[in-house]
Amino acid sequence: MKRLVLLAGCVCLLAPHALATNEFNKEWREHYLTAEAPAAFTSAARRAGCNVCHIKGEKKTEHNEYGLAAKEFLDKEKLTKDFVKANPEQAKKLIVEGLKKAAEKSSKDGKKFADKLKAGELPATDAGL
Repeated sequence: MKRLVLLAGCVCLLAPHALATNEFNKEWREHYLTAEAPAAFTSAARRAGCNVCHIKGEKKTEHNEYGLAAKEFLDKEKLTKDFVKANPEQAKKLIVEGLKKAAEKSSKDGKKFADKLKAGELPATDAGL
């Protein structure tokens, strides 16, 4: 019982420092899954879920090529859940800026992620989808 209480305490202490990955996903969806987005793209992106940035069947610490590009521009030290909660507008701005910068990088197929997204394609070629 003491171990369980100690473990729960440790989790509570570490939890506020977690990344705001739900916020990343939310901002990505708001930015790319707009009313103007093709229905097929919206459907594919929703089915892909976390695998827009991660590799299907792998641990969530593993990122596909688009996820690696996004990770490069999303400051994990700054964008904690606490920061996002305390500074929602600033966090949104930083996340959207990071996503836009990532979109300018190129996929392994030679196309820019931005061009693929505008064409209604999922960005990564190595997501395992």
